Amino acid sequence: MTHLLELRDVTASYGPVQALFGITLDLGEGEVVALMGRNGMGKTTTIRCISRLMPHSAGSLRFAGRDVAGLSAPKVARLGVGLVPEGRRCFAPLTVAENLTVAARPGPWDMARVCALFPRLQERMGQIARTLSGGEQQMLAIGRALMTNPRLLVLDEATEGLAPVVRQEIWAGVRRLKAEGLSILLVDKSLTEIASVADRAVIVERGATVWQGGIADLTSDLTDRYLGV
Repeated sequence: MTHLLELRDVTASYGPVQALFGITLDLGEGEVVALMGRNGMGKTTTIRCISRLMPHSAGSLRFAGRDVAGLSAPKVARLGVGLVPEGRRCFAPLTVAENLTVAARPGPWDMARVCALFPRLQERMGQIARTLSGGEQQMLAIGRALMTNPRLLVLDEATEGLAPVVRQEIWAGVRRLKAEGLSILLVDKSLTEIASVADRAVIVERGATVWQGGIADLTSDLTDRYLGV
């Protein structure tokens, strides 16, 4: 399998405080990989390094065969990393249509295709983003990332805090994206939903990769040890 994303022994710090101590993971073209671990173990920091919202201090990080260590976040986005950050972070004063339009780059994903994925957005095109429900804002955040026509979609807690019915709509959308062959790196706490979409899992503990393998190989012993409360 061709690796679209490769991290090898990546370390990173927030000032004097080291947060990552050796993250290693691969993600292939068309693959869905779940990045898993308890809260505070380094998942979001790993995503911030991948998207170049923060630098890493050691190790290698490659995307599409290119070393991205010296690149800015906008340049990595243009290479094809579409980030849906934790907490949604839509452009609150803009309408749904404006949020989508401002992110648009050439490619197969356009407004009509995003609305086919999430029909609620079609009904809200003229509505200001801050007035949307939490679930609708999350759909908009995903749609905005897709409008960049990414090669890799990164979902950080895409269904956190949402009502069950909305969670199901979003997971259905993620499964559709997988069926269409989009590469996805996702963080979520729902093992059941992760198992329905992910090909492989990578578990991080205290800023280091401690296990990776097929989702079917994720035993109850592993989940109790690394994911349990």
